[in-house]
Amino acid sequence: MKPGSSRVSLFRWSMLAVALFFALVTAPQTIFAGEGGTAHVLPGANATLVDLLPTKPGKFIKPFYLHYHGTVSALIPTAVGLAGNLDATVNTVVVGGGYTFEQTVLGGAHYTVAAFLPYSWLDITADVQTPTVTLRQQSNRPKIMRRKRDVSVTVRRHSKVSDFGDLTVVPVMLAWKCGDWQADALVPIYAPTGSYKKGRLGNPGLNYWTFDPMVGLVYSNQKSGFNALLHVGCAINTENPDTNYGSGALLHFDGAIQQIIPVGSGFFSLGAEGFYFDQVTGDSGSGANLGDFEGRTSGLGPVLSYIQPLGKQTLVFELKWLTELDTKKRLEGDYSYIKMVYKF
Repeated sequence: MKPGSSRVSLFRWSMLAVALFFALVTAPQTIFAGEGGTAHVLPGANATLVDLLPTKPGKFIKPFYLHYHGTVSALIPTAVGLAGNLDATVNTVVVGGGYTFEQTVLGGAHYTVAAFLPYSWLDITADVQTPTVTLRQQSNRPKIMRRKRDVSVTVRRHSKVSDFGDLTVVPVMLAWKCGDWQADALVPIYAPTGSYKKGRLGNPGLNYWTFDPMVGLVYSNQKSGFNALLHVGCAINTENPDTNYGSGALLHFDGAIQQIIPVGSGFFSLGAEGFYFDQVTGDSGSGANLGDFEGRTSGLGPVLSYIQPLGKQTLVFELKWLTELDTKKRLEGDYSYIKMVYKF
C-alpha cells in the first residue's frame, strides 16, 4: 500500500469512528421492550477485546457464563399472558466456537464462521393475569335488566425451568485490519431451537427468529496499549407463531475502552463498557395486547481481562459486571459475565 493511500484510509477510519461515537451519545431517548421484556440480543454479548473478531486463520472456542437478575413492576407480555411484579434470575452457560479461513475476501477481509449454544436455568416469579371472563351479576331484577361485568383475576406464579436456549449461528464475520484500526461486519442469526411452551412463565427459548446485522470499529494502539471499541446492530425479529406476537426491531450500541498493561508472561486489561438499546419499531400482531410496547435500556460497568500468549496460540479471560441505569418497559437488573476464548 502506498503511503498516501494509507493516510487516506486512516482518515476514513477516523471519520467513521467519530460518526459512530456521535451516533451513540446523541441517540434519541425513545424507548426497548418486546415480548417477555427481553430479547435475543443482550448487553455485553459482543463488546470488548475478548469478543474481537479474528484476523488470523485458525480455530477458536469461546465458552462463557452469564448471570442476570432483574425485576419489573409494570405489566409485560409473556408466554403465559400479561404479568407484573416480575422477578427473574437467569444463569446461562454458552458453548461456542468458530473457524477463520486463510483466504481473505472483499478487499482483504478475514472471514470467520461461528456458532453458539446456550443452556439456561430460569427462576421466575410474577403476578399473572388470568383471561378476562364475563359474569352476570345476581339480582332479583328481571333477567333483561341484570348487569354484566368483566372480571380478571391476578395469581402469583412461580416457574423454575432449565433447558437449552436458542442456537446462534454466525455465517458471516468479516474483519478488515489497517494498522491500529479494525473494521468489523457480522450477521448473527438466532434460531428458535430452544425450549419453549406457551402457558409457561419461564422459557429458555423465545420461539422466533432474530437477524442481527452489526458493524463495528476498533482502535488498538500497539505501543500504548490503549483500546477503544464500538459496535452497532439492528436486531430484526419474526413473529412468535404460538402467541401471534411480533417484537419490534432493536437498535443497539455497545462501546468499551480498555488499557492493556504487561503483567508477568501475559497482559492485564482494565476498562469500562457502556451500552444503549433502543426499540425503534413497535410490537405487532394480534397477541400484542399492550400496543407498540416500545422500550429501552442503557447502562455501564467495569471490565477486567487477562491475555496469555501461548506461542502461536492465545488464551483470554474476562470478567465484567454491567448494571442497567435507565430502563423502560422491560426487566431492569445486572449482568455478570465470565468469558474465555482460546485461539489456536
